[in-house]
Amino acid sequence: MDFKQAVTTVLSKYVCFKGRAGRAEFWYFALFQFVIMAVLSGIGVIFGSNGQAPAFITFIEGIVSLALLLPGLGVSVRRMHDLGKGGGWIFINLVPVIGWIWFIVLAATAGEPNANRFGEPV
Repeated sequence: MDFKQAVTTVLSKYVCFKGRAGRAEFWYFALFQFVIMAVLSGIGVIFGSNGQAPAFITFIEGIVSLALLLPGLGVSVRRMHDLGKGGGWIFINLVPVIGWIWFIVLAATAGEPNANRFGEPV
């Protein structure tokens, strides 16, 4: 799966929490989110003054963050499904530092090669 296909898949499954998502789909979408937010932050730094982004750029960043929230949650849940774990495992992110590291390790782990209770492998 390439970058464009992964982002298109995630955005087409905007609020889909069923099924499975492979590592490429998850990580390419994470990269997409990072690049979009980095570009917006960079624009804010360029056009900002005294280290603060203009209100319009901050507003746009908020709208984009909200727009990407549900597909991000959906692909995270589907990624946990690929590992054979329930979607509730995404809440491990609520544990500071250790939870974040644990989730990154889980997201980087290869999924189950055979069908599991969440469907066929992607």
